[in-house]
Amino acid sequence: MFLWSNYLTNYNLALSTSIIASKKRFRVNRDIGDFQGLEGHMTKRLTRQIGSYTTSAVGLGTMGLAIEGKPSAEESIDIIHQALDAGCRHIDTAWAYYQSGGQEEVAEMLVRQALDSWDGPRKEVMVATKAGHYRNFTDSKPTWAVDGRPESLIRYAKQSAQTLGVDTIDLLYFHRPDPQVPYEESIQAMKEIYDQGLAASIGISNVSCEQIDIARTILGPALVAVQNQFSPIYRETQDTLDYTAQLGLAFVCWSPLGGFRKPYDQALFDPFRTVAAAHQVSYQQIVLAWELARGTHVFVLPGTHRASTFLDSLAADQVELTEDELAYLG
Repeated sequence: MFLWSNYLTNYNLALSTSIIASKKRFRVNRDIGDFQGLEGHMTKRLTRQIGSYTTSAVGLGTMGLAIEGKPSAEESIDIIHQALDAGCRHIDTAWAYYQSGGQEEVAEMLVRQALDSWDGPRKEVMVATKAGHYRNFTDSKPTWAVDGRPESLIRYAKQSAQTLGVDTIDLLYFHRPDPQVPYEESIQAMKEIYDQGLAASIGISNVSCEQIDIARTILGPALVAVQNQFSPIYRETQDTLDYTAQLGLAFVCWSPLGGFRKPYDQALFDPFRTVAAAHQVSYQQIVLAWELARGTHVFVLPGTHRASTFLDSLAADQVELTEDELAYLG
């Protein structure tokens, strides 16, 4: 069981001994919003709107930094630092990002430590987290379970705010509908969280168009984003991507590169490899650029275990695909 007193003691110790003194690879020019490498190269990151926040279209997903197979805490904090130094201003985490049977809220702790030990402009960074999932075991294998009970969601939100070190969470998603709880009841709890000032804005995740309508009715303008799985191997949520465009909501793609936990048909990426060869970039950059081109309301959240792979993904916001290329990719 997670103890807040232990967390605060361990947090202060970890903060003082982690990578506070790590060298920055980039400088930030705050006046023009561009990001300057040590060699003097300027890169202007692509930003888009989520509610009242203007933030990076390519965000950093932190699940891989906290679940099974994760890097060390020091490596994870360095990855977050490098992402921030390169201009990423959108960090996505969740209460449930931890190893089954282990300490809870690990990713949220890493995000707090990284931000507290970073010397860049903290106010520019939007942090989104999620409530409604937790980890368990099924047949001795680590799995995910849902808890959408109103009292649980409110408790998760309070714990997330405390772990992140904030009074108000920038963006809080309801992580996944709970089949044991009427969706309206869970969303009413998210409305209460918003009304209490625990979250500045609300998102929903893993939802249908019908559930988007239910959430809009209850949350009104507090609802600003929908986060659904979307990638070349998972296009079933295209209807929600299109619907959010009509409604003026952000659509945030999770597992935009197909994910790394389950096997899939690699041949589905062959067209992206063909286009990547023409652009002389990685096929992952083409995948992300293709997703971003589906609408100005679209964001992507590539996860990572290494800084180099995320920095490559971040560069997707510099790739421009032609109409012919987009038609070829489908």
